[in-house]
Amino acid sequence: MAKQKTIGALKKSGYKSLPIKEEIRNNLIRKMRNGEKLFPGILGFEKTVIPQIENAILAGQDIIFLGERGQAKSRMIRGLVSLLDEEIPVVANCEINDDPFAPICSSCKEAIEKEGDKVAIEWMARDLRYGEKLATPDITIADLIGEVDPIKVAEGRYLSDEFTIHYGLVPRSHRGVFCINELPDLSERIQVGLLNIMEERDVQIKGYKVRLPLDVYLVASANPEDYTNRGRIITPLKDRYGSQIRTHYPQEIEEEIKIMDQERLVFGEVEDLSVEVPDFMKEIVAEFSNLARHSPDVNQRSGVSVRVSIDNFETLISNAERRAIRINESTAAPRVSDLAYLTTSTMGKIELESLEDGRENHLIEDLTKKSVLNVFNRRFNIQEFDDFLIKFDEGLAVDVSDMMASTDYAGENAALQGLDQAVERLGSKTSPATIASAIEFILEGLHLNRKLNKDKHDTGMRYKS
Repeated sequence: MAKQKTIGALKKSGYKSLPIKEEIRNNLIRKMRNGEKLFPGILGFEKTVIPQIENAILAGQDIIFLGERGQAKSRMIRGLVSLLDEEIPVVANCEINDDPFAPICSSCKEAIEKEGDKVAIEWMARDLRYGEKLATPDITIADLIGEVDPIKVAEGRYLSDEFTIHYGLVPRSHRGVFCINELPDLSERIQVGLLNIMEERDVQIKGYKVRLPLDVYLVASANPEDYTNRGRIITPLKDRYGSQIRTHYPQEIEEEIKIMDQERLVFGEVEDLSVEVPDFMKEIVAEFSNLARHSPDVNQRSGVSVRVSIDNFETLISNAERRAIRINESTAAPRVSDLAYLTTSTMGKIELESLEDGRENHLIEDLTKKSVLNVFNRRFNIQEFDDFLIKFDEGLAVDVSDMMASTDYAGENAALQGLDQAVERLGSKTSPATIASAIEFILEGLHLNRKLNKDKHDTGMRYKS
């Protein structure tokens, strides 16, 4: 269907423009009635955060998301774009996307007064109606609201002339969604400017009051500690956000695992190499993050991002692939011995309460051990291995290494009779690589339960009585 190109044609088509909040509200209602997901790909918020967002949109309230880093705040805010109409008409060449039926800038008003229904219109896609700014202390009123353009003044216009204004990000988001990330980092005078837009819907630039009844859906994100700390944000601005929605980290290990699986970077298949990740190894990575979020040694105000789990998962898989490529195996499966490499993808993502040198490495090692122990004890009863442990008392010793061939473990498995059922219960009898992974997990679990000793040697580790 041909798109209208003038205001007159748009009038004849019967098109009706809606305020931004009503437009978003209507599209939300349509999605809810059709059973569509509001935020596809966002997991774990179905019964907590998303109902609050739906309420805020239905009520027509501006929203602020409160949460520590890595809780999908920015992703949800950007997801609000899906609630905008696919395209809307705007006055052609207007800097602030004026509604053809209700222009607010002087140039559009002047053009419509002169040319009437002949004024040209353009169609604006929903993605172009979203604006975002990370709040930093050096942000100015000019960035957000606007500034007098010296070039236009030099062309002979008066400073009081509205045509001299170069609009900032907020006016350019007119009829759209505008987000400020880390709102408390805005200086107080900028917060006052933002408050004026929310309350009076006008802007003041260089002392000149410009009446711009902006139609903007304002959304923000903030760390709870900064937001609730007196002095970081002015109280009247807090009062203008209709809904304050608290986000959270995954509340179940299973949710974190689903996020890891969904978000990890996946490349094209490598010829003659497949990757199998046993469920217990995924669980160890998710358990690591969960323990870190409750550790007194970790700064919980900073938080432990879900990105820690995702990056650790990617590192675990990459080391398994590296091993398979190096020793020419067709299947790569992560093992417990690969967990030592998680340091590289964890360092810098967690902040410690103590700044002691070297403490971060020790903490990561301790959390890794506790993660393996917890997952092992959820899956096994230690008494199950009493008969098997007798063999170690009789002199059995088992060597493991992150570069040891999987077939060597499979060979060891003949000597490790008694582990067959445990390996099968872990779902790891699909290949030599997964069998090797299961054997390492069981041996490490027995060691952490103080049933076996573990000694370090030149090429790896040795488990013995």
